[in-house]
Amino acid sequence: MLTRHEVRKVFEIVPTGVPKIVCALLYGTGMRLLEGLRLRVKDLDFRSGSVIVRSGKGDKDRISMLPRRLEPALQRQLARVREAHLGALAKGYAGVELPHALARKYPNATYDLGWQYVFPAAKPSRDPRSGVRRRHHLHERTIQRAFKAAVREAALTKPATCHTLRHSFATHLLEGGYDIRTIQELLGHSSVKTTMIYTHVLNRGGSGVESPIDRL
Repeated sequence: MLTRHEVRKVFEIVPTGVPKIVCALLYGTGMRLLEGLRLRVKDLDFRSGSVIVRSGKGDKDRISMLPRRLEPALQRQLARVREAHLGALAKGYAGVELPHALARKYPNATYDLGWQYVFPAAKPSRDPRSGVRRRHHLHERTIQRAFKAAVREAALTKPATCHTLRHSFATHLLEGGYDIRTIQELLGHSSVKTTMIYTHVLNRGGSGVESPIDRL
C-alpha cells in the first residue's frame, strides 16, 4: 500500500486529464482498473453520490461511493463523451458493445448515451467477432503506463501499480475507523476473510503504540 503522502505525491505527477481522473477514481472508490474503465455513463449517480460497479470479480455487481471531490472532473469528462458520441452518431456510428444478450433484447440501446463508456478509446476499432467498428473503452495500458511513470518520477522506495490504489483505499478506510464489513462490501469481497488481510497491514506492533512520554 501507499501512505496518504505517497498517494498525494504520485497524483501531483500523473498527467492531468483522463489518466488522473481514472487513478483518482480507483483510489477514491476501491475499484480495480478494468472495473473503472468499463464504467458506463449511466453507472454514475451524482444525485445519490454512488457508482455502480458492474460484473466485477465473480461477475457480481456492487455499489461504491462517488467521491464528491471528483464530481467536477467527471462532469467535464461526460460532457466530452456526449459531444464525441453525438458526432460519431452523425457519421454512422455503429454503437457501443452491450453486455450479454442486451443487444438482442434492446437493439437501440447501443446508441444511447447512457450505455457509452465513461472513458472511451480515442478511436473506434473493429470487433473481431462481428467485424463491426465500435468504440471500446480505454485500454488498461494507457493508465498503467501513466501511473508507472508517475511512481518512478516520485522516486518512491516501494513498487506500486494501479492495483496498489485499491489496497491503499481499503487500508486508509480502516485507519479512519470504518468497520471491516463496510469495506468488504465496497471492495466486493465474497468473504470477510479476504478483507481481513488489511488488518494485518495495520498491525505495526510497538511502532503503532504512542509512548506515554510523547504525551507529557
